[in-house]
Amino acid sequence: MQNRTNKNPYSQKPKKTLAEALRLFWANYLEVFIFFVCMAIISYWIYDQAASQYRWQWGRIWRYVGIFTDAGFKAGPLLEGLFLTLILTLEGLFFAIIIGLALCFARLSLSPVAQAFSRHIVSLIRNTPLLIQLFLFYYILAPIFSFSNFTSAVFTLALFEGAYLSEIFRAGVTSLPKAQWEASFSLGMSTPMTLRLVILPQALRNVLPSFSGQLISLIKDTSLVSAIAVADLTQKARALISETFLSFETWLLVAFFYFLLTGLVSIPAFIYARRQPKTR
Repeated sequence: MQNRTNKNPYSQKPKKTLAEALRLFWANYLEVFIFFVCMAIISYWIYDQAASQYRWQWGRIWRYVGIFTDAGFKAGPLLEGLFLTLILTLEGLFFAIIIGLALCFARLSLSPVAQAFSRHIVSLIRNTPLLIQLFLFYYILAPIFSFSNFTSAVFTLALFEGAYLSEIFRAGVTSLPKAQWEASFSLGMSTPMTLRLVILPQALRNVLPSFSGQLISLIKDTSLVSAIAVADLTQKARALISETFLSFETWLLVAFFYFLLTGLVSIPAFIYARRQPKTR
C-alpha cells in the first residue's frame, strides 16, 4: 500500500503571481511613496526660495562633522556631540526602565503606602517641565552628592522618562487577564517567577509601540541638557554657530542627526507592528 498523506487545502497559502505581488506592494506603499515625493518637492522649493535670500555655505560645515587625515578619520565636534547624545540616551533609558518598573510594581502592590508614594511621585514628575527638573537637580542636589553635569543629566532624564514608562508598564500588566496569574500559581510558580516568565514578556510585547514612542521622546529630550553645560549635540551646535555663524547649515544638520536617531528606533517598531497578526 502506498502511504498517502492527506493535505489540508487550507494549510497552504496560494502562491501569488508577480502581478498580484506588485499590486499588493503598490497598495501598501504607494501612499508612502507619494508622501515622500511631495515632501521632497516642498523641501526643495523652500530651499530654493531661501537661497535667494541666504548664501548657503555647505562646504564649510562638513569639516566640523569629521575629516580624514593621514592617521585616519577624525571626528569633528558635531560627531562628538552626537556620540555623547547616544550615550545619554542609552544610559538614561537603562535607568528609566529600572525606575519605571519600580514605580509600576509599587503602584500595583498591596501596600497603600507604596501606592500613594508611586502615585504622587509620578504625578509630581509628569506635571513639571523637564528643564525645571534639570535646574533643580543640577543646582540643588548635584552639589550635595558631588554629581557632575553629565550624571545630573542622566538621572534627571531617567527619572522624567521613568515616570512615563511606569504608566506604560502598568497599562501593559493590567491589560493581561487574571487567569494568567491563576494558571501560573496553580503550576507552583512563585510571584517573581510568574512576573519574569509569564507576565512581563507578554506585557512588554503589548506596550512596545508606546515604549518606542517614549524612547523617541527621550532622544529629543536630550537636547535640553545643554542648559546645564553638557556637551551634547545641541551644545556643540550652539558653540559652532557662535564661532562660524553658520546657523542654518548647522541646525539643519543637527535636525538630520536627530531624525536619524529617532528613525533607528521607529523603523524596527513599525516593522514589528506590521508583522503582528491582526485581530478581527
